[in-house]
Amino acid sequence: MKVRRFQSGDEAALLLVFLASIRNISACDYTREQIEAWAPEDMDKEKWSLRMRTLKPFIAEVNGVIVGYADVQTSGYIDHFYVSGHYSRKGVGTLLMRCIHEEATRLDLTELTSNVSKTAEPFFIRHGFHVVERGFPVIRGVILENALMRKSLL
Repeated sequence: MKVRRFQSGDEAALLLVFLASIRNISACDYTREQIEAWAPEDMDKEKWSLRMRTLKPFIAEVNGVIVGYADVQTSGYIDHFYVSGHYSRKGVGTLLMRCIHEEATRLDLTELTSNVSKTAEPFFIRHGFHVVERGFPVIRGVILENALMRKSLL
């Protein structure tokens, strides 16, 4: 397994990871309606591609196949953190989290924050984050539940 930086052309594979993560892993914590609102089959691929080019995430690969990705912004905010449902519990998330922490050190960040799904919350807790507050964002007219989580790096 290796991690590299985002490259133009990764967008379609990242969309597949995003969809597999939500539909295969998060389906145990969210209803079918919530999953469809969060990861609809008719996602705007141009909008998605632009988002990925803006985030410039770290990419985890196994034998040349993209199996996860995560970003950290200069503010310390982790916007996307997804592992394919086919590769959960195989160290992909831990490797990506290590890269985020290394990048945070390079950026002299004092904290990391993220809005985390119910599914990902235990993983983030294991990596030293704590819940700041619960959120109930509305996506495509459907209420989901998440948590704003924070980790001090001082």
